[in-house]
Amino acid sequence: MADVLPLVEARLTTALGDPDARAAVTFLGTDRIEVLRFQEGDVVRYATLGMSRHPMTDPAAMLADPVEGPRAELVLSVRANLADTDKVLRPLAVLAATPQVEGLVVTPGASLDVGDPLWPGAPFTSVLVGEPGGLVEDLELDAPMDPVRFLPLLPMTPNEAAWKRVHGAQALQERWLGHGTDLRDPARASVALD
Repeated sequence: MADVLPLVEARLTTALGDPDARAAVTFLGTDRIEVLRFQEGDVVRYATLGMSRHPMTDPAAMLADPVEGPRAELVLSVRANLADTDKVLRPLAVLAATPQVEGLVVTPGASLDVGDPLWPGAPFTSVLVGEPGGLVEDLELDAPMDPVRFLPLLPMTPNEAAWKRVHGAQALQERWLGHGTDLRDPARASVALD
């Protein structure tokens, strides 16, 4: 079976341009995860490369299917030069390794938490997984493999994450939209949750 990562990287560069930096992280017992950095104007995008190497497997499944199953990569977009966001590389790699380490299937609406600030001084320790298809189109693979979906990550403050657990992802996104929240602002305050 062909390695999907060159195809994934080609899709990322087609959508976002050539990366201006990349870093690789390997955790014990997992495959290498790279994080590519793209800058366009005042927006920096970080995309994982390696999470889609294997399909994600339902933790309740008896055996992991090496071919079929959902595949994804993560994309985080933030405004440039407002915080030391380049330190997000390791937390992003941790999130991308979650399916291998914890047997988690990452889907839109899910919360992922790293337990520490995403970058130094960040008011966020977790992210909401958004709907794919906006920034980077799904990458179709040869059957029977599922397409690779590029999932946007929306940073959440601890208060927003707690509110989302009670009210749901849709309600939080509506709250952000209703208040005109700039989700790319790396130093933004929590949206009003009363």
